[in-house]
Amino acid sequence: MTVAASAAVALAAALDWIVLEPPARIHPVALFGRLVAPFDREWTRPKLVGVAAALSLPLVAGGVAAGTVRAASALHPPFALVAVALVLFSTTSLRMLLDAARRVVADSDADPDAARRNLSALAGRDPTDLSSGELRSAAVESVAENLSDGLVAPLLAFSLLAPVSLSLAAAAATWVKAVNTLDSMLGYRHKPVGWAPARLDDAVMWLPARVSAVLVAVAAGDLGAVARAREWVRDPPSPNSGWPMATLAAALDVRLVKSGVYVLNPNVALPTPADAEHGIRVVAVAGALAWALALVTALLVGQIETLPVVPEALAWF
Repeated sequence: MTVAASAAVALAAALDWIVLEPPARIHPVALFGRLVAPFDREWTRPKLVGVAAALSLPLVAGGVAAGTVRAASALHPPFALVAVALVLFSTTSLRMLLDAARRVVADSDADPDAARRNLSALAGRDPTDLSSGELRSAAVESVAENLSDGLVAPLLAFSLLAPVSLSLAAAAATWVKAVNTLDSMLGYRHKPVGWAPARLDDAVMWLPARVSAVLVAVAAGDLGAVARAREWVRDPPSPNSGWPMATLAAALDVRLVKSGVYVLNPNVALPTPADAEHGIRVVAVAGALAWALALVTALLVGQIETLPVVPEALAWF
């Protein structure tokens, strides 16, 4: 089981590097977004609807993933490994985000209008009035935050459950990605229906955000960056996104800012093109470490002989 899980992780990482993303028309995250879209409206009891959505929709997504792996396994065992790798590939993302950030940084001085257009692939903020330095800041912040949300969180869920069951691990990675997607669509203060999805996302991303901060520090060769970042980690509204972003700001010794919302490492300058490129390389290395950690974790956890007995209710997986 652990060998198969490790092989699935390796295959998913290769797909992320070579293919970047599944086609948009069949991307599972996009399909899940269509499932969530009808909930994005006014409701008489929005918090109750939000709780129902947060509890049910990610479970539906996880159930589909588990069912896909089970069906593939019934056809032929090697098909299950491919199915797991495809699930993991569709719930993680790194290479495409790094490439998008590099385009923003490359255009930030030479063609700021192009950089502003390209920023939409990374961040939801209005880029209209952003300076070149603020464009680079947004790109660096986005790759740091997405390291946690888009890679570490689903990988961590997968690798911890893979020794128990590949289908359960695929379901866990999908559930985590669905929780994050639900929050990204509904979890805004002006949307009362998003209260429960936002709180669930805060809980689910607590550990991945802090693991990501450590990975950033290791990748930057600056283990003290996490300690220095503690001064600013609570400045962003999210209780989690500040950890990888502030750690990267400390490691690069640059200011990262979202105007009117937060400033990380405020007493230094905004990133230069060289700073931003360095930051993207750091996140790339941190992402590679995350893939390696997932592979090793799946192997090591599988060697623990005292794993709790899987409840009968989970035997189907």
